[in-house]
Amino acid sequence: MFHSNDFVAIHLQDITAAENFYTNIMKFRLLTRSEAHLEYDTGNFHLRVNRDLNIDPPFPRFTVKDIETARRCLLENGCVILREDQRSLHFCDPFGITYDAIEANKKRI
Repeated sequence: MFHSNDFVAIHLQDITAAENFYTNIMKFRLLTRSEAHLEYDTGNFHLRVNRDLNIDPPFPRFTVKDIETARRCLLENGCVILREDQRSLHFCDPFGITYDAIEANKKRI
C-alpha cells in the first residue's frame, strides 16, 4: 500500500537561514521556494524544508493510492495522525517515528 518516493522533509523555524545553508553551504539546487517551504534536489532525493514552529527530525515521504484507506489502516494499527489534509497525512508509527503519506495520481503508481 505504501511506496517510498524520493522526498525527505524537515521542519525548521527559520526558513531564511535554512535557505542560506542548503543553497550556499550544501550547494543543493533549489527547485521551488515560497514563504512556507523550500524544495531542493540533493542528487538522490528531494529535500523539502517546511517552515514550522516545531522543529522535527527528518522524515521520509511515502506515496499511497488512496489516502483515506491509508488513514484507516494506520489508525487501526496503532499510528497517530499528527496533521492531515485532503491528500496527505503526517503520522507517527507505533515506535515514535514520523512519516508523510501523500496520495498520488493513480497514473503514477
